[in-house]
Amino acid sequence: MSILSAKQNAYAQYKNNKILGASGPELTLMLYDGAIKFLNIADLAIEKKDIQKAHDNIIKTERIIEYLRNTLDMKYPVAQDFENMYVYIARRLVEANVGKDREIIAELNGHMHAIRDTWIGVMKANNIPVKDV
Repeated sequence: MSILSAKQNAYAQYKNNKILGASGPELTLMLYDGAIKFLNIADLAIEKKDIQKAHDNIIKTERIIEYLRNTLDMKYPVAQDFENMYVYIARRLVEANVGKDREIIAELNGHMHAIRDTWIGVMKANNIPVKDV
């Protein structure tokens, strides 16, 4: 095994342990961070005319939003607000993907940052430690 593949394996194990050891709120934060990351990659790919890479990363973001929607606990009234927001984001992701539209990507990235920042505030207000996730 090369040094590089050993380091890659070690990092993969670290990431796996980080995910497995995370609480529900931390996992949600990781998903928001992942969506932002994939939107950033898609935006750069569109700029560089790498249509496949843009598509792949928009699809990754769509899957995160779909997962977040599917795990909403609708017994809480605020869940409907999240549902509405996720439906809107999902629709706009499709539009962004069809048109490879950087303006839509930027809009959605702004929404995802706002959602993530609000989630961090909720975690802190509920004395849930916010780790470097």
